[in-house]
Amino acid sequence: MDLIPHNMTFSHEVTQLLLAHRRGNREVADKLFALIYEELHDMAHRQLRRGRPGETLNTTALVHEAYLKMIDHSKAAYQDRSHFIAVSATVMRHILVDYARKQKTDKRGGGAHRTLLNASVVGREDASIDILDLNDALDQLKEVNERLARVVEMRFFGGLSHEEIADVLGTSLRTTERDWHKAKTFLYLILA
Repeated sequence: MDLIPHNMTFSHEVTQLLLAHRRGNREVADKLFALIYEELHDMAHRQLRRGRPGETLNTTALVHEAYLKMIDHSKAAYQDRSHFIAVSATVMRHILVDYARKQKTDKRGGGAHRTLLNASVVGREDASIDILDLNDALDQLKEVNERLARVVEMRFFGGLSHEEIADVLGTSLRTTERDWHKAKTFLYLILA
């Protein structure tokens, strides 16, 4: 499922609403949510489709929890739509990791539930990896190279294109593509 098409008008409108929210106009939150909901829903659906986080966490719950965490943050300084989506990816990652940790704690001992994701992030299409293992590997990657970890987060958890990631990070498309390749190689070695 691709992100919804983003013409200049859509991106501009989202950016304007984000700027108004940042300036303290809290009334724009509902309009922003309505405008960006489908994109966040698609992002959350992709995340939940990759794993089995359980019956209590569904796409709608993930979208609402992520949005509320982001929009209630009084110091939110989202620059534009791409930046907002990139931050959404980070927030969704943390929600999924927290959920997986809670599941592990609740079912400590024999038969504990593991939240598995498709291992395509490390180039292993036929395998699954535990979300907590991926989170630990991303933390290790962040210690080595924070930008590489952000690229993975935006690409894997956010579904952003290389072009959108380059825009958020202020890098060239070629640099982003190289970063993605380096990050996948690092994660493959850590998670293999």
